[in-house]
Amino acid sequence: MRASRASATRELILTAAERLFAEHGVFAVSNRQVSEAAEQGNNTAVGYHFGTKADLVRAIARKHSVQIEEIRQRMVAEVSADADLRAWLACLIRPTTEHLADLGNPTWYGRFAAQVTTDPTLRQIMYEESRSSPSLVRISAAINGLLPDMPDEVRAERRDMSRLLIVHMVAERERALADGTPTPRSSWQDTADGMIDALAGLWLAPVSTR
Repeated sequence: MRASRASATRELILTAAERLFAEHGVFAVSNRQVSEAAEQGNNTAVGYHFGTKADLVRAIARKHSVQIEEIRQRMVAEVSADADLRAWLACLIRPTTEHLADLGNPTWYGRFAAQVTTDPTLRQIMYEESRSSPSLVRISAAINGLLPDMPDEVRAERRDMSRLLIVHMVAERERALADGTPTPRSSWQDTADGMIDALAGLWLAPVSTR
């Protein structure tokens, strides 16, 4: 019974913190505010269950990354040996959009991820979660194999561009859905289509030489 209550409390805190961090920024929100939003009378509940704010951010990121990784591993396993760039980009993008679609509306993870990845003290947490993903390693290797002549510095630059596009386009759509404002695409699936088109163009763009 005690373990069950503790698990339920942790989930309430995770949900409340994710929403508040997404809407206001991580460092604009106090542990007291998270506890109150999670309907916890004890203002030390966040520290008791998670430790530091960075630990709480990591727990939120991991909660979603585990679920996204399951989708991504399934998609990677279904890719054929002769798959083209777009197929691998789909494996990169669709797990996140499918996860958010499954969660329904509203969601907060997209905006949470955008907040964390632009914070100089917390962004490493998101990167560490990504580096621990076997499927992302496989996708990166496949894309590299399809573009063997691309200079390493250009490859690194386009990898950064891809990450920024995915994170912020997902956050923009999520924000629009939460605010009830129009979105360029009618569904998360269509949003993924648009991002695949854009990233295919980005990766296949000519490389300037001087």
